[in-house]
Amino acid sequence: MKTLLSVLAIAAALFVTAGCASKNTHGTGPYLPQDTTKYTIENTENFVLMDQAAQYSITCTGLQERTTADGRLEIVANVKNREIRRIQVQISCVFKDAQRFSTGDETPWQTLILGENATEAVRFTASNAQSKTYTIRVRQSR
Repeated sequence: MKTLLSVLAIAAALFVTAGCASKNTHGTGPYLPQDTTKYTIENTENFVLMDQAAQYSITCTGLQERTTADGRLEIVANVKNREIRRIQVQISCVFKDAQRFSTGDETPWQTLILGENATEAVRFTASNAQSKTYTIRVRQSR
């Protein structure tokens, strides 16, 4: 009988402490889009989301890269709202050299308003020819 009570007491203690464990849902970013490969046509590995709210709401359906006549990198990102409500986010691009170090060329954060399930094309152009790669960042509007 004492053994059964001991087992029940241990099981109850484990049950109570298991309920106290919490998952950290406010971790630090950057986060990848949740459905990165479902409808993706182009490369989207250079697209990061800076908070979990953006990860839930935003995805990138394609990135297009080209070099302008004067050697500067130009990017067009297709940003999609995954929700059935209008949302407002901020988006920026950091241009980097071939070794993925920042060239100091960073666009200011710009506000992007997306209707429900809407997709918008956002264009970024590097200010110098040193840029060979990039990272597009998206966060909740502040």
